[in-house]
Amino acid sequence: MKMAQNFTLIAALTLAFASMARAEEATPAPEAKPDNEVSFNAAVVNDYRYRGVSQTHLDPALQGGADYVNNPTGLYVGTWLSSIKWIKDGGGDGSVEWDIYAGKRGAITDSISYDVGGLYYFYPSNKLHPSANTFELYGQLSFGPASIKYSQSTTNLFGFADSKNSGYVDAQLNQEISDGYTLNLHIGHQNVKNNGAASYSDYKVGLTKDFGVFSVALAAVRADTNAYVGNGKNLGKTGAVLTISKTF
Repeated sequence: MKMAQNFTLIAALTLAFASMARAEEATPAPEAKPDNEVSFNAAVVNDYRYRGVSQTHLDPALQGGADYVNNPTGLYVGTWLSSIKWIKDGGGDGSVEWDIYAGKRGAITDSISYDVGGLYYFYPSNKLHPSANTFELYGQLSFGPASIKYSQSTTNLFGFADSKNSGYVDAQLNQEISDGYTLNLHIGHQNVKNNGAASYSDYKVGLTKDFGVFSVALAAVRADTNAYVGNGKNLGKTGAVLTISKTF
């Protein structure tokens, strides 16, 4: 019943966000993009939260990545890395998460776009059984600043035994409100198949400011679970996450 309520709330929020997007005034068409684009990103964060759960024992992390997109087709490929600490909690080794992903983006209508692809989470030398390495397929629909996304694992999920076909659904809104400030809202639900005690919902309310030279984001994040513990800490408890990032 709780999971059904979460899905209902996610759907309701997404419809509300979409209505907000349609109500926005028309903006000038963006400048034409080159056929091929490569970008890089770097960030420092006081706590790396993924789907509401800290990957670093509530401690800071260094992060960075690179992306390539072919604009005429919408095809893209990218990679991203972050320092982590949670692998050792399960008796394994390794302190790096390395993500590799590829997919395709495009427009369905003037106001609706899509993004489909696959993402491989690689944890070098993690030595967990089952392995922490995970592959997910995902699909997203966006309505202006609002979106809803579903991801499903085709492997065991992050080291949970017998968890193939676990799913994560989330809705989010990233709405510019004034003078470079963007409101960030998120709600999601992680279902860990055959591991009900590890399933949970997560939430985020935040604000991002683009200063040109770099961006600063501050958010309150929470996962409604006590099942994820590391170094004596509840990794899903409500916390403030500060991120300083740069894309170039």
